[in-house]
Amino acid sequence: MAETKTDPKKLFIRTYGCQMNVYDSERMAEAMGGQGYVETDSPDDADMILLNTCHIREKAAEKVYSELGRFKDLKAAKPDLKIGVAGCVAQAEGEEIMRRQPMVDLVVGPQTYHRLPEMVTRVDNGAKAIDTDFPSEDKFEVLKNRPKARRPPTAFLTVQEGCDKFCAFCVVPYTRGAEVSRPADRILREARDLVERGVKEITLLGQNVNAYHGDGPDGTWSLARLIWALDEIDGLERIRFTTSHPNDMTDDLIEAHGTCDKLMPYLHLPVQSGSDKILKRMNRSHTAASYIALIERIRAARPDILISGDFIVGFPEETDADFEDTMSLIRAVGYGQAFSFKYSTRPGTPAAERPLVDSAVASDRLQRLQALINDQARDVMERMVGREVDVLFEKPGRLAGQMVGKSEYLHAVHVQAEGIMPGDLRRVRITEAGPNSLAGALV
Repeated sequence: MAETKTDPKKLFIRTYGCQMNVYDSERMAEAMGGQGYVETDSPDDADMILLNTCHIREKAAEKVYSELGRFKDLKAAKPDLKIGVAGCVAQAEGEEIMRRQPMVDLVVGPQTYHRLPEMVTRVDNGAKAIDTDFPSEDKFEVLKNRPKARRPPTAFLTVQEGCDKFCAFCVVPYTRGAEVSRPADRILREARDLVERGVKEITLLGQNVNAYHGDGPDGTWSLARLIWALDEIDGLERIRFTTSHPNDMTDDLIEAHGTCDKLMPYLHLPVQSGSDKILKRMNRSHTAASYIALIERIRAARPDILISGDFIVGFPEETDADFEDTMSLIRAVGYGQAFSFKYSTRPGTPAAERPLVDSAVASDRLQRLQALINDQARDVMERMVGREVDVLFEKPGRLAGQMVGKSEYLHAVHVQAEGIMPGDLRRVRITEAGPNSLAGALV
């Protein structure tokens, strides 16, 4: 009698927010892979839908409920379809999600997604499942025995989670918990595994990644010590890290930027404001002057480093003078790129109780700030023309025979050439600067 082959169940994951959520979604897919699920790009084909949510933006929860509403008809047509909400909104909203959207089968926080398989088993047995604990077990260690699939040439690797800074605008300490660093040996083991599967560039992730203080074989390791250990892995060509806090840029980490060849000359170092008054109200624990002095030290160690940043415009009580202080700081630093946002209220944070800046005023400030940053970024890219850079190619471009990769400065680079494969690291001379990318030719 012939065996009946069972088709694999299909999993659709929609990811919102930061790189850590991207990393978490990959781990959730791996956890469910052990339960017979394969990923699909279409929710219509899925046996299970997971929304991996972010709580950073205003009305994030409402956007999740709106997204869930789009799946109502699909759930009605496929009663066996499982729908889950994961991530920071899941952590913050908990049972409220189940109450408002009864079609949701499971809710899982960012610290407990390794328990997804057992939660799905409970759902299969007719129960709802909610898990938003901060468990003592290491979720990464639980998931270490994952499938050894071939990987793209770049990968994220979480080394630190949580935050102890309690910025007045931020929900991370409440949704991700206190700062926790993974043991160094487990990070190195995961890095070697990634390299064996084709990865050549690893970006170390953390809410405050440079606050890393993990257990090493000879005591507590700093992020710089971890980077030097990663530097010794054969086959790993590039190391990056994000996101950093100015207060945690230690001397050894600054020195590593000047001496570690595998550490790329790119640093994302959010400042948020150039006004000392606003920085104090944000509970940022640094000043505009101390931030600029720190940038000068970093550039002394690595003169060609590209600096990226974050800015919040229209924070409660921000005056025109405060905003001009921010513009002055931007001019003093000279950013290669930056992310900027108009302040939006995050429920449960200290700043949520303060009076808002007029929305039209904040929008005008944001437009002016973004114009200045765009001018700086364009100038940086135009100065790349004629230079030679190393490009790690990742995927085919839109044109026939075109490949796209990233330079050491994280600029997207397009090259028209035959014989380039994903994972190739090649020398390229930049010939053209566009609004969002560079073009070049192989040297």
